Amino acid sequence: MSGALGYFPFPFSSDRHFVDKHRTALIQSVSMVEPILGELLNRSIINQEGYNKVMAQGTNQEKMKELYEGPLNACGPIGKDMFYELLKQLEPYLILELKNKK
Repeated sequence: MSGALGYFPFPFSSDRHFVDKHRTALIQSVSMVEPILGELLNRSIINQEGYNKVMAQGTNQEKMKELYEGPLNACGPIGKDMFYELLKQLEPYLILELKNKK
């Protein structure tokens, strides 16, 4: 599994991607859900069906939970990398806060 670690340029802990490690905090705190979803769709990380299913949820927390349970779970490490990059751009203070937590 160490070969897989060399692939990811992002912060990890115990072989877990940043977005997996901080799943609960991201579900609770991400506020820019719609722009993130739009970019994931534009970059073909998620498909229209997944986008529609996530957008059909009521609150940002429900949307994030659906994103994690469906499209983000299915998109693999490249999709998670792109999600992380979008979070850094659109939610920089949240990402900084999570990086500084031990």
